Amino acid sequence: MRPGDAVPLAGTPHLWFTHAEIHARNVPPRVVQVRDLPRELLENLTAPRAPVMGLDMTGPQIMGILNVTPDSFSDGGRHNTLDAARAVAQDMVRSGATIIDIGGESTRPGADTIDDDIETKRTAPVISALMRETDMRISIDTRKSAVAQAAIAAGASMVNDVAGFTYDAALGPLCASAGVPICIMHALGDPATMQQDPRYDNVLLDVYAYLQDRVTALERIGISRDRMVIDPGIGFGKTEAHNLALLRNIALFHGLGCPILLGVSRKRFIGSIGQAPEPASRAPGSIAVGLAALAQGVQILRVHDVAETAQALRLWAAAR
Repeated sequence: MRPGDAVPLAGTPHLWFTHAEIHARNVPPRVVQVRDLPRELLENLTAPRAPVMGLDMTGPQIMGILNVTPDSFSDGGRHNTLDAARAVAQDMVRSGATIIDIGGESTRPGADTIDDDIETKRTAPVISALMRETDMRISIDTRKSAVAQAAIAAGASMVNDVAGFTYDAALGPLCASAGVPICIMHALGDPATMQQDPRYDNVLLDVYAYLQDRVTALERIGISRDRMVIDPGIGFGKTEAHNLALLRNIALFHGLGCPILLGVSRKRFIGSIGQAPEPASRAPGSIAVGLAALAQGVQILRVHDVAETAQALRLWAAAR
């Protein structure tokens, strides 16, 4: 039974809370009643999220991963022709993806940076072809303003930056002028070095502080908070223990007042815990983690296995 003093989580009707756990540095977490929370923080935690690309944020959305690269950790080389990429994207949409996230540069651990021209030639033609054939919501997964500019011109309507808009100083202003929504992700270091002994003082508060700083900085250049999505960056400069701490406490990030995107699909810790050495066999573990995150109010799941995730979400919703 829902108590009379309960408040909604991020405007979602079926998720509510009466107490919150306060995390601070150098002191143990403490639990308080909602009436004792600062007004601005309570507003961030409870207010409905604005739609992203017209998509309702009170229910889960699926972002399908389409890597048009030769070397991504799970699907490198499988979709790096125009026909293959087009077929996969169309199948993802039919299976239940509401966003297709197209990336032309691998960000797997140890990956090197590639030239802007190469990344653009991999992504822009695919986006153009997809937009000619169907009205599809496409996100460009890039750190680079030149790549994003070409993608937006081709029809992409969101920019997803694994570097949190810190790699290329021109990317934030480009998104501000284009009026597109953005996804801000946390990563510790760059892909080439990020998994070399990552350390934090407090992984929850360090990641939260980073995202808070980036949200504030991007607001200053003209991107309103209702056009931002945040991603704690599971697996990007994190150990298995760091990943699990973030997943257990991912509701913390609702305090930033933005929709939360979770990208855990087929990642190494799922293979380790789930005893699935091959990335392609990690769909069950990826879905399990995704459903646990949805129970904490996460709005967007970024996945490789769209049909399997969509089926799980239909059953999850029916059972609730």
